[in-house]
Amino acid sequence: MSQTASAPAPVPQAAPAQAATPARPATSQQPATRAAGEFSENVPRLLNRLQAAAVATCLLLGVLAALVQVLSWQAAGRAADNTEQVVRVQQIQSLLLRADAIATNSYLYDGLEPGDARAEYDAAIDGALRAITDAADAQPADRAVLADLNAAVSAYTTTVAQARDYNRQQLPIGIAYLNDAGTSLRAEALPIVEALVAANSERAEDEMQGQHPFWLLALGVVAVAVLLWVNSQVARRFRRRFNVGLLTSAVVIGAITLMAVAHAVIKNNDDEATRDGAYRTAVDEATARTSANNAKAFESLGLVNRGSGSSVWEPQFEQQSEIVLDTASPRTAGLWRDYLDLHADVRADDEEGRWDDAVAKATDPDEGTVTAALDAVDDSAASVVEQSGAEAADGFREGGALSVALALLTLLGAAFAAAAAARGIAQRRQEYS
Repeated sequence: MSQTASAPAPVPQAAPAQAATPARPATSQQPATRAAGEFSENVPRLLNRLQAAAVATCLLLGVLAALVQVLSWQAAGRAADNTEQVVRVQQIQSLLLRADAIATNSYLYDGLEPGDARAEYDAAIDGALRAITDAADAQPADRAVLADLNAAVSAYTTTVAQARDYNRQQLPIGIAYLNDAGTSLRAEALPIVEALVAANSERAEDEMQGQHPFWLLALGVVAVAVLLWVNSQVARRFRRRFNVGLLTSAVVIGAITLMAVAHAVIKNNDDEATRDGAYRTAVDEATARTSANNAKAFESLGLVNRGSGSSVWEPQFEQQSEIVLDTASPRTAGLWRDYLDLHADVRADDEEGRWDDAVAKATDPDEGTVTAALDAVDDSAASVVEQSGAEAADGFREGGALSVALALLTLLGAAFAAAAAARGIAQRRQEYS
């Protein structure tokens, strides 16, 4: 039987390839959706915080910078006040030694004290006491010490009055009282005055450093840096490099900072010039005036205490004379050299045994004598001290109105900068919404 061939097995058909799903075309909606998903919760809050930071920075800069300017203005005023107090206290010192020089010289009249000399002594003492009262009113911190000085001056004048009484009676004990008066003045009253001069000089020179340009510059730099940082944060979210409001704010802050710093630098330089000029002249000239009168008292004491002029009192005279030459203004120093020539004649007469001639030269008030020469030195020094002291005080006070005006301008500028920063960020907030 014939074998029938079996039908071939069907070849499996490959599964038809599945048609690829066409990709959904990209649209601009998708990035917008991601942006919305990324920022919808954080951006408004972030803008609020950035706005608060920018506004706070501007206002804080304004307040702090204005405060520094006001404090600097007050420091300049205190420097002027303390300068006036230094001059006032040195005037007390000069007047006390002026009175002592007159009292000591008057003792040489052997009981016949001239009325003019007595009146000049009283005027010097009254001037010193008035200056003590004025100094206590001007500087409350000095009142307790000035009260002690007033007591020391009273003790001095009492001892001088006793010496004068004994001198009128031509009793030698009067010399001891006169010596005690001068010793107590230099041991009790003058150290108080010197301490007051030192304290007020220190206060004055400390206040002269009251300008702070670097503080103002640092505040301005920090404020501008914060505003630029805020601008960069806003620019990252909104793809705009600059925000007009924030840029305006930074420019205004930078401008008021530069004005404040420039004024502080100029004022600081002016104060240094005043300190090294008029202030130093006033202090040095007052020192010269004090030493000149002190030297005259030692000259007279050398004659009162016969036999000890060269060994005891002349060395002290020479010490005071060196101070005069070192500190006096050129005109006053020239007058003092004229005085030294006349003083040499007095000492020559005394050392050569012509005591009466020496006393006559030391007490003669006429022109061309040691007394007239000392008056010329004292008048010159007093004039220089008054003029230079007033010039120094005015120099420290100068520019005060401008300092206050700049402080107000700083506040107004900071407020404007804060408003500009707030408006700039508010515009971004509106764009986002």
